[in-house]
Amino acid sequence: MRVFVAGGSGVLGRRLVPQLVARGHQVTATATSADKLGALARLGADGAVMDGLDAESVGEAVARARPEVVVHQMTAISLAHAGKPDIKHPDRWFALTNRLRTEGTDHLLAAAQATGVGHVVAQGYASWNGIREGGWVKTEDDPLDLLEGTAANVGLKALAYAEDAVVRAGGAVLRYGAFYGPGAIDDQVELIRKRQYPLVGRGTGHSSWIHLDDAASATVLAVEQKARGVFNVVDDEPAPASEWLPHLAACAGAKRPLRVPVWLARLLAGDQAVIMMTEGRGFSNAKAKRELGWQPRHPSWRQGFAAET
Repeated sequence: MRVFVAGGSGVLGRRLVPQLVARGHQVTATATSADKLGALARLGADGAVMDGLDAESVGEAVARARPEVVVHQMTAISLAHAGKPDIKHPDRWFALTNRLRTEGTDHLLAAAQATGVGHVVAQGYASWNGIREGGWVKTEDDPLDLLEGTAANVGLKALAYAEDAVVRAGGAVLRYGAFYGPGAIDDQVELIRKRQYPLVGRGTGHSSWIHLDDAASATVLAVEQKARGVFNVVDDEPAPASEWLPHLAACAGAKRPLRVPVWLARLLAGDQAVIMMTEGRGFSNAKAKRELGWQPRHPSWRQGFAAET
């Protein structure tokens, strides 16, 4: 098929494009600047410069590519686009990404409709943001936690907006766990080695992880099967911070993380960090396995971290 990957030069796009090409698909992948087009060509894609926040730019790029499927992987979380990570103020750190998940989603869906594209697949998120009640592992039937009243609420509402819009358009949303793999957690590993990534409280909050290559393989299946609805794309082992963070530190050759009390973490890092570390809920991948026939090659972060650090 002809597949249009919006955000193809990003951390996931760079793993997704080669998998699509290897399966025989003709891929057009977008970047925000012309200096990234050479890298896209080396991955086997036709490159296109596109501004995801400009409706005309999006419309022209999609029309030129004449795709059968549009894949929405647009974010702006890199240092070049968003500056240094600011977990205390995610509303500021993710400001451009939030717009790409609202305005950018609208532009892509409008362009898809205008050009007769039959299917859209979009990026979602399912790591620690399951509703904070009941068990520690959530399915697609459980609501997400929008963290009302916190700085994270803007970004979580933007994710919910994109999810609702794409599903209403008959597409699929893949809620990826926290990424690891080439280029995905370098900043976190650096903080861990400096002992600047502490455990909060008892570290009981659960998270789900996913290797970039496994996220890409699930996306390929959703494209090829013209999947509809929401799928959690996470590995087999949701786990509390008290397990995964010390393991990541050990894999990185770092000292065991410090532990800080909740009140201090809230003061220094904000509500999102505290909730993730102490109350977060992870996710089940049973639906993606069952309905997409997907199997992660990295079933657990335990082995995956060791291979990537």
